[in-house]
Amino acid sequence: MVDRAHEAFTLYRKTPLVERKAIMVKALDFIRDWEESLANELTSQMGRPISAAPSELQTMRKRAEYFLESADEALANIPGKPEEGFERWVSREPVGPVFISSAWNFPWLITINTLAPALLAGNSVLLKPSPQTPLVGERLKEAFEKAGLPKDVLQILHLPGRVELQAIVKLPKIRQVCFTGSTGGGLAIRRSTADRVVPVNLELGGNDAAYVRADADVDWTAVNIVDGAIFNSGQSCCGIERVYVHESVHDDFVRALQKVLEGYKLGDPFDKAVDIGPVVSPRAAQEIEAQVTDAIKKGAVDATPVNASFANPPNTGTYVAPRLLVNVTHDMQVMRDETFGPLLPVMKVRDDSEALQLMNDSNFGLTASIWTKDVSAAREMQDELEVGTVFINRCDFPSPDLSWIGWKDSGLGSTLGPRGFDGFTTLKSHHIRLQHA
Repeated sequence: MVDRAHEAFTLYRKTPLVERKAIMVKALDFIRDWEESLANELTSQMGRPISAAPSELQTMRKRAEYFLESADEALANIPGKPEEGFERWVSREPVGPVFISSAWNFPWLITINTLAPALLAGNSVLLKPSPQTPLVGERLKEAFEKAGLPKDVLQILHLPGRVELQAIVKLPKIRQVCFTGSTGGGLAIRRSTADRVVPVNLELGGNDAAYVRADADVDWTAVNIVDGAIFNSGQSCCGIERVYVHESVHDDFVRALQKVLEGYKLGDPFDKAVDIGPVVSPRAAQEIEAQVTDAIKKGAVDATPVNASFANPPNTGTYVAPRLLVNVTHDMQVMRDETFGPLLPVMKVRDDSEALQLMNDSNFGLTASIWTKDVSAAREMQDELEVGTVFINRCDFPSPDLSWIGWKDSGLGSTLGPRGFDGFTTLKSHHIRLQHA
């Protein structure tokens, strides 16, 4: 497959950008036509409530359209300094066969982040979809082939484990590696590519923090933070996983969280009234419950409100009810490790300074959010936060026009935004003397 990808690349790279863009538009149109069936497939494969599944496909298209709109400028030549008798410029050239290993929690969104710029830049792609959502890869291949993408420019690999993945990235004809997954998986990729020079882009885990200042609108903020923590059953790398609340509004905020949680419904993801479906696997459920057990053992208090759907989940499926934990500390796993589940731990803080110190006290650095009526005060805090994205009065929202980048153990390289093509091109300098003696 890698040999075929390399051969396809040598031809596809010569395809004019206008034609590559036209192919992508056609593929996106096919996906839009199939939206209902694709949404049902997504719910079947990973449990996203059907009420929310179509929005991922719609957002995926918006991200692809951003790359389409920015491709001409991003891939244009860079002129050198004018000098009589000479021509100089820097071109952006496709790197070659790109290996993309995607994830299951937002498979359409995560895949398009790298697939769109890779193909638009003129590369061929070997795409490994998650074993949990394998049909996403097949549907993308079908759409692009119907749209006229040349043979073998996009190939799908279904690999069951990390060993096979590490073997693929060692192949010399793979010229770029993009991996989305756990921090442990990302470190394994780096070790596997350490004996050769190959660009590696990693989108890894997070333990994203939110801070509710004393002047925040308690009720409005509670609605948004619950959504940021619970959406997709908490299975989002940039979902809120720990909350710090100023002591003066802590108790009111906890009550507001309880009120919001009372209105959520856990259950069959094909029920349009359901907000929270199952988590992805029994192992995931066990790991989430282990964090709850650890927290309560160390002094946390379960403040989850009474909710009939939480107490009576469906008999089949890996359902984990949301859990609101208070009296938490940084000695607990739930405040140190990535949770990837519907947990909402809340910690009381004295002031902005303590909140900043605790938010930065993490090996992760993907996003953080500040909730306040005083945006000026939040602006002063944002430069102190050791994360790739700072939100003020928003969360869990990667914008196509802004770089998506993780600090610390949350990632390496950047996707989306004005530098979204950088990882899929390499620079070549051209220096021409127009005449000689």
